Amino acid sequence: MLRDRGTIPRMKKAALLLMASLCLVAASPVQSPAAKSSSPAVLRLSEGFVDANGVLIYFKSLGDGPPLLVVHGGPGASHDYFLPYLLPLARHHRLVFIDERGSGRSPKLEDARLYTVESMVEDVEAVRQALRLGRPTLLGHSYGGVLAQAYALKYPNNLSKLILGSTFSSTKEMNQVFVRMREKMPAELKSRIEKAEKDGLYGHGKDYEKNRYTGDYMTAAWGEAYFPYLYQRRPDPNFDPIAAGNISWDLYREMWGSHGEFVIDGNLTSAEYTDRLSSIRIPTLILVGDHDECDPGLSRVMQEKIAGSKLVVFPQSGHMTFVDQPQMFVKTVEGFLEK
Repeated sequence: MLRDRGTIPRMKKAALLLMASLCLVAASPVQSPAAKSSSPAVLRLSEGFVDANGVLIYFKSLGDGPPLLVVHGGPGASHDYFLPYLLPLARHHRLVFIDERGSGRSPKLEDARLYTVESMVEDVEAVRQALRLGRPTLLGHSYGGVLAQAYALKYPNNLSKLILGSTFSSTKEMNQVFVRMREKMPAELKSRIEKAEKDGLYGHGKDYEKNRYTGDYMTAAWGEAYFPYLYQRRPDPNFDPIAAGNISWDLYREMWGSHGEFVIDGNLTSAEYTDRLSSIRIPTLILVGDHDECDPGLSRVMQEKIAGSKLVVFPQSGHMTFVDQPQMFVKTVEGFLEK
């Protein structure tokens, strides 16, 4: 049988191509498993709003893994002050920040009476359900710690762990801390603050200034009186007491009150949880600075009430422990979460 005269040349050409391919494979460097594991990681970021029974709650989610839900202070601030300090926690966990109702990117409410700890507990629960977080760890800082306690008391089976940072379980006891804080003020500063409070803190200046503290009072209260209790080791060089006034003022006045920084007399007076803390059975970590605005003595009471809880007092730290001791803060939280 005669062969096709083009078959042999085609076979030779195919053999040459195969040999060339084998040479290329042999010459290509093989990436070791170690090299693959050292590749830069990308942390997944998403954001959106949860419709919590008609109230829109902004959330920002970063990373993957067991969920860590974070609630901020104020009341009336936003999640932004946690950034970038808490971001390393997203390497091993799904870090979920929210802006509480009426705060930050969450829309303001027309009726300020709807700003309560109890309503915000339901917002947290709506976020947990909507994002399918299962049983997350809940971390609350400052007022967020009050909110975290209220949530843990109402929904104990919906959490795996609880972290309470620089907070209090009794508004009455926190008001006593403010009494002692005023007693330690320099006489001249105390006189300025008392005069401003006597004259009334609202309704001064231009129309856009009337529903907030005056600049002089913000500087005196936050920039002078509070400052030693906010920072110790690493004072934030960008801290500005006037810029700190970028909060939800209608919410703040409803919850904190309208008579100044050194007394809580709004509806936050409902936060009296000390005698109920013994019912919290989930693993709990309590964090506080040794110079904290929320006196460490308040944290020691919480630690005594919550069986098996752990208390960590950060040295050279004020209220912003994660700013003063960022590595120690992250290491402490990660160690607790990994157990």
